[in-house]
Amino acid sequence: MNDASMSAEMTANLSKSLDFDQAAKPKVVAKDVNVFYGEKQALFDVSIDIVEKSVTAFIGPSGCGKSTFLRCINRMNDTIEGCVVKGGISLDGDDIYAPSLDVVELRARVGMVFQKPNPFPKSIYENVSYGPRIHGLARGKTELDEIVESSLKRAGLWEEVKDRLNEPGTGLSGGQQQRLCIARAIAVSPEVILMDEPCSALDPIATARIEELIDELRANFTIIIVTHSMQQAARVSQRTAFFHLGILVELGATEQIFTNPSDKRTQDYITGRFG
Repeated sequence: MNDASMSAEMTANLSKSLDFDQAAKPKVVAKDVNVFYGEKQALFDVSIDIVEKSVTAFIGPSGCGKSTFLRCINRMNDTIEGCVVKGGISLDGDDIYAPSLDVVELRARVGMVFQKPNPFPKSIYENVSYGPRIHGLARGKTELDEIVESSLKRAGLWEEVKDRLNEPGTGLSGGQQQRLCIARAIAVSPEVILMDEPCSALDPIATARIEELIDELRANFTIIIVTHSMQQAARVSQRTAFFHLGILVELGATEQIFTNPSDKRTQDYITGRFG
């Protein structure tokens, strides 16, 4: 990749980048978010609107704050000792850091898929049924069976596992495990799905399947994906946010970010000058 242009592969994968409505309703709104780990500040005044039923990619070099911000959206940073989040984040207008907010309910509305597939040490069926069961989403075994089947189908895994639902989820391949984790996340009918480098541990074939799945899921879910792969961001997202040194440098339509960024730091990153 040179300074004048992106790679041919990346350019060829930008055709879907502008198929979102600029006036679409924001699902998640962040305003002046600052995050501290003890004395160290990790994010500086991040403000961003995440459009509903679309894919927003967070890109930037390692340690730039993109995963930190992702974890703010379902309050996973609450589990880190010494982490302090300041500013506002709302989901459909509801302040997710309000003292009265039920964090368990929030995490049902905002699901998460991690970098490394992490199925529970339970059967495939129990991995998917666990959330609906504890949240009381099924009135009996028949409804639970329907949720499990529907979730596995939406995750593109049903045909591969329908005859071995009682086998351990940990016995699946890496790509299958990640799709199982996606099925587990969508089983509780979340509104937002956060994905923290979901393909970094997968081979190219499994990565392609997950990317296809992301494109299918955005019809029903708001998806935010952290990725180190600019090609992946170009393939799967409609909007891209570039983070650098804890600052949200630029947000825009994916095609615009990759072909005509407005900030020199973005241009330098996507052309390989740093990162």
